[in-house]
Amino acid sequence: MSQHKYSRRKFMGSIPCLALGTSTLYNSLINLKAMNAIMGSTSTAGGDYKALVCVQLSGGNDSFNMLIPRGNAEYAEYAEVRSNLAVPQDQILPINPEITDGRDFGLHPSMTGLRDIFESGKAAFVSNVGTLVEPVTKPGIEMGSVKLPLGLLSHSDQVMHWQTAYPQDRTTTGWGGKMADMLKSMNEDTGVSMNISLGGNNVFQRGEDVTEYSINASGGVSIVGYDIDEPFFNLMKEDVTDMMSQNYEDIFRDSYNGVLKRSVESNEIFNSAVAGAVVNTQFSQTDLSQKMRMVARSIASREQLGAKRQIFYVDIGGFDNHDELINNHSQLMQIVDNAFSEFYAATEELGVSDCVTTFTISDFARTLTSNGNGTDHAWGGNAIVMGGAVNGKKMYGDYPVLSLGSDLELGSGILLPTTSADVYFAEMALWFGISPNDLSQVFPNIGNFYNVASGEKPLGFMV
Repeated sequence: MSQHKYSRRKFMGSIPCLALGTSTLYNSLINLKAMNAIMGSTSTAGGDYKALVCVQLSGGNDSFNMLIPRGNAEYAEYAEVRSNLAVPQDQILPINPEITDGRDFGLHPSMTGLRDIFESGKAAFVSNVGTLVEPVTKPGIEMGSVKLPLGLLSHSDQVMHWQTAYPQDRTTTGWGGKMADMLKSMNEDTGVSMNISLGGNNVFQRGEDVTEYSINASGGVSIVGYDIDEPFFNLMKEDVTDMMSQNYEDIFRDSYNGVLKRSVESNEIFNSAVAGAVVNTQFSQTDLSQKMRMVARSIASREQLGAKRQIFYVDIGGFDNHDELINNHSQLMQIVDNAFSEFYAATEELGVSDCVTTFTISDFARTLTSNGNGTDHAWGGNAIVMGGAVNGKKMYGDYPVLSLGSDLELGSGILLPTTSADVYFAEMALWFGISPNDLSQVFPNIGNFYNVASGEKPLGFMV
């Protein structure tokens, strides 16, 4: 075919642009820093397998339409502030938390699967959680006497702060990456990172030594066309293989060549491992469900990958609903509900439901007030945590009073968080194998919210 008529010289000259222009390959390349990382940490953990699955609800989840007060008095308060964005009271799915503050709560009507998982004790909600540098109050904010996250209400900054747990500054290492740096010696050095991303480049999984290995819903992705059995692409593979076998005097060219070689090897290792993975649970055809299916297949391949610890990052976009909130959010909640329900069923099928904890993060919540047909950027919101090791059928943190002018309402329905993201994350980090003594290395502000020497759990949602 005409598109295959390229000279060998032209093709070889295009390789750097082709390779570096492919984000999945680039992600694979930088992940290989983890291969020769120096081991050592004061953290201890058993030899059992554990995985964390972080699901980013990108754009800012309107989470007060996800976890909703449904008793008559509290619903009236909710309906007044939400106006045309309120979910009808008779459509809210009732939940029955084991411990309550006297109020009744329910879930968005699209979340039937998560309602059932919650009622079975395998899911929980963390209420009014957000990024904080230190404990703050409304008067402290009004007087300017407290430290606030940098770029509050900004998408890019808040996503970074959720992923780094360092909201007073912009940094390039995330708390998932820091944990992997500490625990990497638990995994065999197979060439595939502990941190696997189905959301491309992300700060969350980037440590000093360990970085994310990016895949897609179909598996590892290498050089475009590298695995196609056609004359032109076979010629390309020959040339790339020849290039990778060379040693170059130029240090940059030689380094690039080595990274390219290890990237190809890593993708071959990963794809070979997951090729034999059997997951019979049926997943929906949405992008999120298919990504979660690949997470399940990766977990099923843990022995082939030599993994005792894995951290996954998955993202789903579409939550920045300044308009058409009701319809858009309903569809998104259905997609999330299906994917979470299917994934939990898959972990039960694989016999690892007690070993896998799935949790959500989002840029921020949305304003309680309507802007006409949608909501704007806010702060504190509600999160989901799910898994067999979750002390579920409970709500953690303090669900706020949903009224304008409250002690937590900062204007336009923006709520001040009452639970720091640090304690939310620290709970899972301790379960994952990070020692209390090491928590401050992962979460620099944790001492502002939790006494690491207390012997108590930060929130108590992990068994």
